[in-house]
Amino acid sequence: MKEIKNGRYKKERALFASEGLHIEDTVFEDGESPLKESRNVSLKHCLFKWKYPLWYCDDIKVERCTLFETARAGIWYSNNIEFTDTIIEAPKAFRRCDGLALSNVVFHNAQETLWNCSNIKMNNVTATNAPYFAMNCTGIEVEELSLDGNYSFDGAKNVLMKNSRLITKDAFWNSENVTVYDSFISGEYLGWNSKNLTFVNCTIESLQGMCFIDSLKMINCRLINTTLAFEHSDVEAELVGCVDSIFNPKNCTVKAEHINELIIEKDKTDKEKIHIICDAIDKVSEKPEWLL
Repeated sequence: MKEIKNGRYKKERALFASEGLHIEDTVFEDGESPLKESRNVSLKHCLFKWKYPLWYCDDIKVERCTLFETARAGIWYSNNIEFTDTIIEAPKAFRRCDGLALSNVVFHNAQETLWNCSNIKMNNVTATNAPYFAMNCTGIEVEELSLDGNYSFDGAKNVLMKNSRLITKDAFWNSENVTVYDSFISGEYLGWNSKNLTFVNCTIESLQGMCFIDSLKMINCRLINTTLAFEHSDVEAELVGCVDSIFNPKNCTVKAEHINELIIEKDKTDKEKIHIICDAIDKVSEKPEWLL
């Protein structure tokens, strides 16, 4: 494998269609697409300062590198990519990639990041300013994701997430086959219009969370400051602690320690399909407060 060390590149497509390179301590400055269409390339301690550094690439390893804010839309249409111990300041990283591993990666400005990608593994990833993170991705394994950004995982399919912390409104909308273990999620309208959504040992805060879901399972979960949960959802839930309110589930078996208010509208539900197992329900209502 050919080595390049202490390089400095400025022109467009500086190392276009390279193959079999190890690049170290190198700066890619103001030339677009420096490694476009490259294969079997490893990069270590490199700096990317301009747009489109890794498009249409295969078999790329990136270690301890930095993509500055100006390295926008950095990795698109590429396959079999590993990023470790790397800082990405630029938005729109990763689009339509297949086979992506991210370990100890920080996204400082994760707008429009990780869209329409498949076969993804994330371990110890932090993403801030991250609206629509991982939209329409498939085949995702996540361990220790720290995320701050609304509308995350919209349209995602086949997701396994563990030990993560998400501050995100409208997470997992339109998603399918999602399982989340041992995580904390805070954000309004969690999981709407999804299918096969499972939470295990999770703590969730959500206004009108978990509504309009086809097959929702919750095992040993805690709902804090969560109101109007489960509207028009098919639910199997075992909940610890107190739930503020449950509203018009479609088909459910819910075991809870304490429910502040249970709201069931006779004309919009089938009571034969609603099973609430709870010895401490403070209030049962037939209408929500905005219709009283």
